[in-house]
Amino acid sequence: MKRVMQTWLPASNALLEMMIYHLPSPAKAQKYRVENLYEGPLDDQYANAIRNCDPEGPLMLYVSKMIPASDKGRFFAFGRVFAGKVSTGMKVRIMGPNYVPGEKKDLYVKNVQRTVIWMGKRQETVEDVPCGNTVAMVGLDQFITKNATLTNEKEVDAHPIRAMKFSVSPVVRVAVQCKVASDLPKLVEARPMEEGLAEAIDDGHIGPRDDPRNRAKILSEEFGWDKDLAKKIWCFGPETTGPNMVVDMCKGVHYLNEIKDSVVAGFQWGSNEGALAEENMRAICFEVCDVVLHADAIHRGGGQVIPTARRVIYASQLTAKPRLLEPVYLVEIQAPEQALGGIYSVLNQKRGHVFDEMQRPGTPLYNIRAYLPVIESFGFSGTLRAATSGQAFPQCVFDHWDMMSSDPLESGSQAAALVAEIRKRKGLKEQITPLTECEDKL
Repeated sequence: MKRVMQTWLPASNALLEMMIYHLPSPAKAQKYRVENLYEGPLDDQYANAIRNCDPEGPLMLYVSKMIPASDKGRFFAFGRVFAGKVSTGMKVRIMGPNYVPGEKKDLYVKNVQRTVIWMGKRQETVEDVPCGNTVAMVGLDQFITKNATLTNEKEVDAHPIRAMKFSVSPVVRVAVQCKVASDLPKLVEARPMEEGLAEAIDDGHIGPRDDPRNRAKILSEEFGWDKDLAKKIWCFGPETTGPNMVVDMCKGVHYLNEIKDSVVAGFQWGSNEGALAEENMRAICFEVCDVVLHADAIHRGGGQVIPTARRVIYASQLTAKPRLLEPVYLVEIQAPEQALGGIYSVLNQKRGHVFDEMQRPGTPLYNIRAYLPVIESFGFSGTLRAATSGQAFPQCVFDHWDMMSSDPLESGSQAAALVAEIRKRKGLKEQITPLTECEDKL
């Protein structure tokens, strides 16, 4: 049945038709989007040109990304024309992300050497591109690092188009170094939580802004917490919303409320930069059991308490048998039956494992679903194609965090080697800070 429906109503045709009939054209969309696009006055000539998608108005073009060209070291400046038109050989005024109207910082006037439009995988050189279209330009890569607004050379009073903001959290972080030093300026531009509790915090089921009574009820009924204890959560972290928390278990401690904010600040610092490799902590509950404070208020200030709280957080983590959590991809692979052996071989080499294999009805193709550690995904597609003679096509998407079985505090373990590698990349000492440095020196 699934195969019949795919043949009768293929998704590609349906999606294309929906886009044609339901998505607004630039001429319609820019009328109500101009207020979110343009940073200048909404009644000046540039805002009006964007609003009307006017091909005869002043050029207003936003470059959103730089795309590598086939020429080594060169890039296309790719963006959308909101007003006017851009043509080969014209002089444009480039306003970078740090440009401030009226100043000359991050401002350039340069020639567009070539204008190109993308037709699928093909590139077509054209004389000019009017508003409402996307365009790629050659010759501007030395002056644009990421995004910029382009207008005519003479339009000195134009304001830039608002830069896009991305809310995607990185799954992989990579340290990048320049091969040629002269290119550097271009580059510069505790306690484990109950099972499921960290996920509940991530999903917003439990959060810092919840009513304390409702939150206590959920923690009590779904995770087995004591109701009184559940009402004493001081904060979540890192960044006040993360899947770690501090709980007050003290009884009869004087001046405790005076240091609460400082302890919370120390916890936020420590949970954001953990003891192992200054990476985020996850799924740890810190219980404040007892506090001894100086009688003089001057000795209970943030300068004394915040670093102390951070050392306590680190010491608690190091004594709680910490483990690394590694991100894991969900991999979906389509391939014919004769390629299955190569797929399983590559996944075994990369510490992946298959959890679902199903033949697509009416075809010789198999759908394979597997989990693959993100750190093992580098070069995975190339290795897979080589092992299957180009018959397997993988798609990866982040799925979950998985605990590494090896001990990061045990010398020679895989986790310890990974911690040392991360610390070296960050410029830290390769050895984890010993527990003795967290102790009081008095």
